[in-house]
Amino acid sequence: MKYNWQLQDWQNFIYDDSIIDSLCIDFAFETGEVKGLVESLSTVIQQETILQFMISEAIKTSEIEGEFFSRQDIMSSIKKNLGVGETFGHIRDKNAQGIGKLMVIVRNSYSEQLSENMIKHWHDILMEYSKRINPGEYRTGQEPMQIVSGSYGKEIIHFEAPPSNQVPVEMKKFIKWYHDFEVKPNDIKKALIKTSISHLYFESIHPFEDGNGRIGRAIAEKALAESLNRPVLMSISSTIEKNKKKYYQSLKQAQRTLEITEWIFYFSTLILESQRNAKQTILFTLNKSKFIEQFKNEMNERQTKAVLKMFENGVSGFEGGMTAIKYVSITKTSRATATRDLQDLTEKNILKPKGEGRNRSYDLNFSVK
Repeated sequence: MKYNWQLQDWQNFIYDDSIIDSLCIDFAFETGEVKGLVESLSTVIQQETILQFMISEAIKTSEIEGEFFSRQDIMSSIKKNLGVGETFGHIRDKNAQGIGKLMVIVRNSYSEQLSENMIKHWHDILMEYSKRINPGEYRTGQEPMQIVSGSYGKEIIHFEAPPSNQVPVEMKKFIKWYHDFEVKPNDIKKALIKTSISHLYFESIHPFEDGNGRIGRAIAEKALAESLNRPVLMSISSTIEKNKKKYYQSLKQAQRTLEITEWIFYFSTLILESQRNAKQTILFTLNKSKFIEQFKNEMNERQTKAVLKMFENGVSGFEGGMTAIKYVSITKTSRATATRDLQDLTEKNILKPKGEGRNRSYDLNFSVK
């Protein structure tokens, strides 16, 4: 069994690009709609929307690798690096600071030329607080870099990357391939193909000890944004995270051959789905803005704080709804005050109750015009 990098001239991938013809039409429509939606938003809501996408991508690209950060830490890190707002909040987890900063830098450098130094800089930011590896440095040593699953003694090797001493040469070839693959403005087909291959190619080299998945998804975002000549508004990682098994399965198959038509179809479909999800998030942010504007004069400071907290999780919603206990925790008030405030929000049709007694919770009432 040979892996792709063991085949001659392995960067000369083979594929039938007609497989994504209809998908390109759909993507052109979706990305046009999203662009129009964003342009219709006020500057403040635009900023809020961009922030939500960056938070989502930072959280999900980490979760794919089994790292879980609090939304608050990620938000504080991104706001700090964007210079948004006056207070950023204390970032408890330093690693959350790294992924938050990376999201901002990847977005802001979409039009800059990709280089080894840029990729190493991204890795340095991502892994700044890691005690196990050298941030910003390619892997070294004799041990093979393997993607393995299964318990001790029953390991299954899914992929083995090139030996460490080949990494510098392979990365130079990768950068050359990246620049040689030119995409003309509005050529959506080539943009999707370049993005799909960029991710596969980088993941196959696996140049770092850790963080390859996160850097590889950042490269995919950059390739797409650079090809479209504007920062993308979507979270590819959120879509991957919904079906991680399929992602790893598709990657595994593609890393055993140079014929990657199926991979290009899979990854392009993933991008299309991410763009469709993005539209829902933008509409949600718009609804949030209208909702707050409609009721801002009817809520006291505690109530506003609680309602804003309910909006924080985006389209997925506030898990389990608002309860008196949660309200006490968020607003630092007494149980009696919490009960009164929630009753008041219900009477004003801002919240709608569900359940009874101890099981009572509240959802935002979007049906009110």
